[in-house]
This record gives sequence, structure tokens and C-alpha cells, in this order.
Amino acid sequence: MMNVPEFFGSDVFNEALMKERLPKDTFKALKKTIANGDPLNIDVANVVANAMKDWAVEKGCTHYTHWFQPMTGLTAEKLDSFISPTDDGHVIMEFSGKELIKGEPDASSFPSGGLRATFEARGYTAWDPTSYAFIKEKTLCIPTAFCSYNGEALDKKTPLLRSMEAINKSALRILKMFGSDATRVVANVGPEQEYFLVDREMYAKRKDLIYAGRTLYGAPAPKGQEMEDHYFGTIKTRVAAYMKDLDEQLWRLGIYAKTKHNEVAPAQHELAPIYGTTNIATDHNQLTMEIMKRTARKHGFKCLLHEKPFAGINGSGKHNNWSISTNTGVNLLDPGKTPSENAQFLLFLSAVIKAVNDYQDILRASVASAGNDHRLGANEAPPAIISIFLGDELTGVLDSIVNGVKYEGQRVEMEIGVDVLPHFPKDTTDRNRTSPFAFTGNKFEFRMPGSKLSVAGPNTVLNTIVAKVLDDFADVLEKADNFQDTLDDLIKKTIKENQNIIFNGNGYSEEWPAEAEKRGLLNLKSTPEAVPTYIAPKNIELFSKYGVYTETELHSRVEILLDEYCKTLNIEALTMIDMAKKDILPAAATYIKELAKTAELAKGCGADDSFETDMVKRLSTLAAQTYKKLGALEDAVVKCHEIEDVQELAAYYHDVVFTAMGELRASADEIETLVGEKYWPYPTYGQLLFYVK
Repeated sequence: MMNVPEFFGSDVFNEALMKERLPKDTFKALKKTIANGDPLNIDVANVVANAMKDWAVEKGCTHYTHWFQPMTGLTAEKLDSFISPTDDGHVIMEFSGKELIKGEPDASSFPSGGLRATFEARGYTAWDPTSYAFIKEKTLCIPTAFCSYNGEALDKKTPLLRSMEAINKSALRILKMFGSDATRVVANVGPEQEYFLVDREMYAKRKDLIYAGRTLYGAPAPKGQEMEDHYFGTIKTRVAAYMKDLDEQLWRLGIYAKTKHNEVAPAQHELAPIYGTTNIATDHNQLTMEIMKRTARKHGFKCLLHEKPFAGINGSGKHNNWSISTNTGVNLLDPGKTPSENAQFLLFLSAVIKAVNDYQDILRASVASAGNDHRLGANEAPPAIISIFLGDELTGVLDSIVNGVKYEGQRVEMEIGVDVLPHFPKDTTDRNRTSPFAFTGNKFEFRMPGSKLSVAGPNTVLNTIVAKVLDDFADVLEKADNFQDTLDDLIKKTIKENQNIIFNGNGYSEEWPAEAEKRGLLNLKSTPEAVPTYIAPKNIELFSKYGVYTETELHSRVEILLDEYCKTLNIEALTMIDMAKKDILPAAATYIKELAKTAELAKGCGADDSFETDMVKRLSTLAAQTYKKLGALEDAVVKCHEIEDVQELAAYYHDVVFTAMGELRASADEIETLVGEKYWPYPTYGQLLFYVK
């Protein structure tokens, strides 16, 4: 039987190991670096590196790597061995402080948005001592930031760390005026991870899943998710074995995997961790996705992390639960028992509301991708319009502040109507699945990120925009003659001016887009619309002020994200063309031929050939339509080569290529519903979603 406390974090060079293996002075210096961001002395780094190496070698490691997160959204690593030659032709195992602190990967081979040319190859990885080193596949992995030769951030981690420092400084300015003894404020995140598991052998027969990560063709199965019998249902034996294995591997890496269950769609599941500091939670989520995929292979599965792998059923998101807390253990978004009297909470709440309203464009852009465009606005995901759900109690509190009246609400006990069942306090907020940004008790749940997205991006934005508003508040409060009166006026003014972003209703309703437009809320439906907002003047000013992104880095992000969008759609279009030409149309032709032969035989025998004849006509018509739409898609893809500007190209892919893809799919999927199963070249939705036992 597993004894989890005994092996939890056993593959992590954590604080307990540091304290055990490092000299007291070295441990103290390293702790100071982690807590305060002080520079790490090279002599200290040498001692730390040697202790890390000894521990890793004892655990069977022969190599180390600087583990970093480039703008691909994935992780990257270059492995170096610990071996060092000796004069007698043998080797010893060595690892220096210099090797720990700095690495030199090729910066021109990762997306850089023009920051690096092919001939400008040098880049650097720099150790992030706030995130513990760990062992993966017998390799010591050192979490690092990644920058160019000129110092520009080429990764997801560096801007995130910068944003964490920004919100720390801004929040401390506010807390000082409330008499807090906190010396550090951190943003915390708990990213819930949704995913699909399909049989690996079936996956291998689908070119679209292999190349694009989603099904580009596929008629609905007779059953989808309409019976609502999969959500929280009994976990299938094979899936349960996978989840058990996954939990154990994550726990060994110190990842607080807490909750696992079936999600709404067939073959869809979810894993949720306990909260962690934002940069560590981001590292852990990247590791979680990697280990999910690797573990799936061991169990004969393929783990799909695409936001919408199957049309017509729920896609997968990554619900980003975000809060801010002090090093004294205070959650600054916890309303307490009487939120109407909790001025500190109301000020921080007002700051978040104003930040989301002022910067809804960049918040939407932070989750934009070709895959997430399929998901946003569907039945399991919020619409592309940013709004905030607060629930009845908090909305009532804020309304009372605006109207200058005392809040009279009170907490309610839940009574279920069965005497033997216990009474318990009713939560102050319901849950609104249609809200992009919902308050859920003592945190905000940002529901828009897609399942494969790195949470570094949206949290970088959240930290920075809230830091900006907190600084604005501090500027006002620090000059106040009467702190309490100024505070009350500031909270009231902020709430009144930002009530337009608060919406507790149904985000799926037909009326909401029109209502949102009246409120002045943006509806950036697609990636080509959303991403360019990174370089809106107010956003350049914001990120430059806090040193989170330079203007050059922001322009590079726009270039990278739009280029990724174009490449994604190009790969999908080419895959659809290949599948239609080589598989779908030949399958239709073969079936038509068989039906025609059967019709001829039936006619010769004087039998009724109406079924065969009718099917030949219907399939021949559909095949001709599909062939015509295939040609239209091919023409659209060719014209892409004539467009040089990346924003114009992204718009063309969205407006023309994506539309042509949808039209081709519609006719091909209809063919699938008519062709005999043994003639169809791919596993169907029914086989992919329901055949796992």
C-alpha cells in the first residue's frame, strides 16, 4: 500500500533537503535569495550545485538540464551529463555553480517574434531559485528563465516573475496603510486541468489527431453527452489505473494533485491541484501536462489536451483560480463573515473589478489561440465577452455602498428537508459556468484559458493590471487628510464607475451580446481580433511601466501568437486536404462502386434496386460537392502565400481558410453517415469516445 506522506516530494530538491544537505550559512543565504530576491553569490551557488548533484546521482541521475518554457507554450530542455574527464582517462561526476546558474541554448530556434535572427543564436537560461529543482526520467531538472543575448524575455516565466514583483510592491503600499505587518504579497493559483483520453491504437489511425490534436472530420455518434451520465460518473477501470499512476508520479514531484473525476463529455476527465504560488503552480501545471501525456502512453491511451478535440461535445479548459495573499497568511480576497464591514477586502475587490474592466482587452488576448476559438462561447465555456460574476451577497454589498445604505443581508442555513441530514451555511455565491471571471468565495475563477495553454500568460496579465490599480489607489490614499473618508469615497467611486462589468446572469443567452455592447464591453470573438490588443498604447504603457514587457517584447508576442495561429490553421487545412484526397473520397468511391455493382446484380435478377440506386446518387452528389469544396480550400491555402503582413494573414486564415475548412468538413461528415463502416478509413466518434472499458 502506498504511504503518500513518505514519498511525497521525494524527487524534489526541496527546502527540507536543502536544510539537511547544505551548510547553515549556505542554506541561510539561499533562503534569503528565495524570500527577498537577493543576488546569489557564486560561492554559495557552487555549494548548492554540488549538493544537488550528489543528491541527483544518488537517485540514479547521470544528466542535468535547464528546464525552461519558451514561447511555444511547451517546455524545453537540453541534457548535459555530470561527467568530467580525469587525467588517467576516467571520469568524475561534477556540477558547478556556474553550470547551475546559467545555460546557453540556441535562442534563434525558438519563436522570438523578430527578437532573434537565424544568425543571432546566443541565448541564456538563468536559474529560478524560487522554484525547486526536480528529477524527471533520471535527469536533474533546474527551472530557469530564458532570455536573448540582448536580455529580452523569450519565455513565459520571466514576465510572470516580473509581474509577481509588481503586485507584491503595489499591494504592500496598500497594506502598510491598513497597519499590516506583511512583508511580502504573492499571487496564488490553482489551475484545474481538463483532458481527454482515447485509445492509442485508434488515435494512430487518425491523421487529424496526429497532426492537429483535434478531429478535423467526424460525424456525431448516436450518443453524445446529452444523457449527462458521464460527469462525476464511476471511473472506468482502465482510466482509474491511469489516474492512480498519474497521481503517484505527480506526488513524487511535490505536485499537490487533489481532485480527479469524469468531466461532462464522454472520455473527458479533470485533475485539480491545491493552490500554489503562481510561478511554482505554473511550473507544476506544465509538468502535469507533460506527465499526463507520458503516462497515457504507458496505459495504451493518448491524452488529448486540445481545447476542442471533438465537435459537438464539450471541449477542455483550464480554470485558473487566482487569489492574492500575504506572508502572514492573510488571503486578501477573503470577505470574512461580514464583507460589508471589511474595508480592506472591499478595496482589493474593487481593484480587481476595475482592473478587469479597464484591461478586458488584454485579458481576453492572454487566452487567445486557434484551439480556444473553437471552445469559447460553447456550452461548457464562457463567451468571449469578459464580465465578472460576484453572486447575490457581494453584489448586494456593493449596491448598498453605491446607494449609501446599510447592507441588511445575512447568511442562510441550508435545509435539505430531511431531518437526518446536517444543516450547513449556504455559500455566499452560486457558481456561474457561463461567467469568464467569477468570484467563488475567496478567489476569482478565470474560466477562459484553454486546456493546453500555459497559465503564465493570463496570470502575468492579472498580476500586472491589479498592480496598476492598487498603485492608483495608493496614490490617492497616501495623500489623504482623512484616510477613512477617502477610503470610503474611493471604494464607492470605483464600484459605481465599474458596475458595467458585473453580470450575474446567463452568459449564453441571446440577449447578452447586445446588452454587453450597451455596457461598453468588448466582444473579441477570434484570435486575430484579440491578439493585436497587446500593443494598444494603454497596454504598452502599462507593461512598460512595471517592467513586465518592454514595447519590443509586446510586439514580439503579437508576432509569435499570430504566426502560431496562421501555422495552426495551415497545418489543419493541409491535413484536411490530405485526408479528403487520400482517404475520404477514395472510401466514398469504393462504396459507390460496390453499391453500383450490387444494384446491377439486383436489377439483373429482377430484384428491387432502389436502395442501391438511391445511395449511389446521393453519395455521388456528396462526393462531387466534397471535391469542389476541396478545390476551394486548396485555392484558399495557395493565396496565403501572397500575404506578407502577419495580421492581414491571420485575418485571411480566419475569414477565408477557416470558412472553407468548415464547408469541406460539412459535406465530408455527411458522407461518413452514409458509407458502410468497414469502408470508412478512420475510427469514428463513437469508437473514439465510447470504446474504452
